[in-house]
Amino acid sequence: MKPLTIARIGIIAALYFIITYFLLPISFGAIQLRVAEGLTVLPILYPESIAGLFIGVLLCNALLGGLGLIDVLVGSTTTLIAAYITYRFRHSYIAYLSPIVLNAFIISLYLHLLAGLPYWLTVLSIGTSQALVVFGIGYPLIWYLRRYRER
Repeated sequence: MKPLTIARIGIIAALYFIITYFLLPISFGAIQLRVAEGLTVLPILYPESIAGLFIGVLLCNALLGGLGLIDVLVGSTTTLIAAYITYRFRHSYIAYLSPIVLNAFIISLYLHLLAGLPYWLTVLSIGTSQALVVFGIGYPLIWYLRRYRER
């Protein structure tokens, strides 16, 4: 692995963690707006961001979240799968939809099971917040990086 690749993994993991940490009050729960999820589209341009996102979510859920091991394992794995799908379908809108759909349905399931939250309302809430950050932050980020990363 090249040093630049390793550096990108670390930078993406750190960015994810720092953004979530500073926006902690709105980053967890049924009604959340985890702004760091805007980074989940980075595998469109940088395959190494798959590992960075996984590590970032793993650290956030382990050190900042309050739902324990299931949040660490299932939440991180959900991000890993979504990031891989984003990379695999990087030339289609599926790349943008995978973090929205997977987080909405999977995270809502364990929030329902662990915290007793209403499943479909939680799906709607998390799906909406994911869509806001993916299309409001992630999409413009990819546009910007595509346009200016060559310079």
